[in-house]
Amino acid sequence: MAVKIRLRRMGAKKAPFYRVVVADSRYPRDGRFIEELGYYDPTKDPKVVKIDVEKAQKWIANGAQPTDTVKALLQKASEAE
Repeated sequence: MAVKIRLRRMGAKKAPFYRVVVADSRYPRDGRFIEELGYYDPTKDPKVVKIDVEKAQKWIANGAQPTDTVKALLQKASEAE
């Protein structure tokens, strides 16, 4: 089972925001997930990134693979703390 930390699209058409979730890689993008770690709202100015970095590090230590976008968001979230 390949576990990924990735974005789940939410919000209205042309007004998206994203939840950062841990999910099996076989699940659909907006489908079932294991745990929610935070959110990312690119429509605000400045962009809002709120992620529980400790939970994310725990999942990464257990073998979860973050996507490239989530990796960049984790760096921004850890710098903000």
